[in-house]
Amino acid sequence: MTYYTEEHLLLLKLAKDSIAYGLKHHKIMPIDLNQYDPKLQKQEACFVTLKLNGNLRGCIGSLVAHRSLVQDIVYNSYMAAFEDPRFEPLMENEFPYLSIHISILSKAEPISFVSEQDLISKLRPGIDGLILSDMGYRGTFLPSVWDELPEPEMFLRHLKLKAGLSSDHWSKTLKVERYTVEDIQ
Repeated sequence: MTYYTEEHLLLLKLAKDSIAYGLKHHKIMPIDLNQYDPKLQKQEACFVTLKLNGNLRGCIGSLVAHRSLVQDIVYNSYMAAFEDPRFEPLMENEFPYLSIHISILSKAEPISFVSEQDLISKLRPGIDGLILSDMGYRGTFLPSVWDELPEPEMFLRHLKLKAGLSSDHWSKTLKVERYTVEDIQ
């Protein structure tokens, strides 16, 4: 059973309202920060993942905190619904069946490693979100991706592909950072 705090329900409603506003007005919903608790006005980074009938329908987010949490949720909800390049913009008839998942990210921390096996041994399945970067390429997987790719080697290989690198790419300049998330769905 999932328990929601009042704050979680407010953030989910904010994401839903942002998408509804986007459907009607075709732009990002304006918000008055002063109407929100100071905790929600703090700069935090989040991802908003949308699913339709259990299938991914959009996912957009911020890896680094650069605006208030409520602003990040409003912006990323709109972008996931209407601007994710992998999908057509959300249609009004899809909206009632949409499920919304918000992931609030901790600050990313670098992982030190000397080899690919060393890196793999340090990964925490189901806990770590990863940011991989090398040679101008970059990609991230939220911790929820472990549900689909539970083996650390496969998780890392698919992340390399997502970043635009080959699955067997390795170099001394490869950087990997980890973060955790607070999930709200």
